[in-house]
Amino acid sequence: MTDQDSCSHDCGSCGSACPSNQGPKSFLKPANKHSKIKKVIGVISGKGGVGKSLVTSLLAVAMQERGRQAAILDADITGPSIPHIFGVEKNAEVLHQEIIPALTDNKIKVISINLLLADHTDPVVWRGPMIGGAVEQFWTDVCWGDVDYMFVDMPPGTGDVAQTVFQSLPLDGIIVVTSPQDLVGMIVEKAVKMAEMVHIPVLGLVENMAYFTCPSCGEKHAIFGESQVKALSEAYNIPLIAQIPINPALAQACDQGKITDIEGDWLAELVAGLEKI
Repeated sequence: MTDQDSCSHDCGSCGSACPSNQGPKSFLKPANKHSKIKKVIGVISGKGGVGKSLVTSLLAVAMQERGRQAAILDADITGPSIPHIFGVEKNAEVLHQEIIPALTDNKIKVISINLLLADHTDPVVWRGPMIGGAVEQFWTDVCWGDVDYMFVDMPPGTGDVAQTVFQSLPLDGIIVVTSPQDLVGMIVEKAVKMAEMVHIPVLGLVENMAYFTCPSCGEKHAIFGESQVKALSEAYNIPLIAQIPINPALAQACDQGKITDIEGDWLAELVAGLEKI
């Protein structure tokens, strides 16, 4: 039902003050009053296990290395991994009813539910509305300060939290992470269509585990099948594409909390494109 449908009078006679002429209601939440965040980028995937948190971390590291203040809002409440990837063990601080984000070794600002728990291994057994509320509080109650690029690491799929982020945060765009399998390609299409429904641009596609380079001969092998990312890019007119190889060093760096030690130009084109938005 529209506002006009609920009116009991002639809406055309009351001009711009009529509720029916005010346009759609915005659900965007205001950021913390001590925060100035220039760009907000969501990182999503259609399913789990494709490397969404890895891509989020690599993008933040790349921006920080370019002299931009990066931040990560870990919206994957039930499966938070960002603190572990960066080796952040000290909890976030609460000062004057505001949450102060933790800092990585290279000064990226991070907030995650794991940084607010007494024990990082404690499970978060919450229903959808509580999880969505926690994500909103990470935006409204965390004193982020000055941030050039905030990356929102979203849980996989198109459920409650994805909808909360799309509606509550002023996203400048999203990046979709996928892998080469046929099933994943189909699920990615669902995520892309959801973004289109809420009028948020898809800025790029990142295909993780795209290939393996033989250390002996240097030849690339498509371990999980031939890439579909170019076909998806053409189908949905998404210009920026990146591919990350299967690399044991990446997995080891995530396990050891040393993602900042990784060197690679896989996301260079994507990062350069983000600087232009």
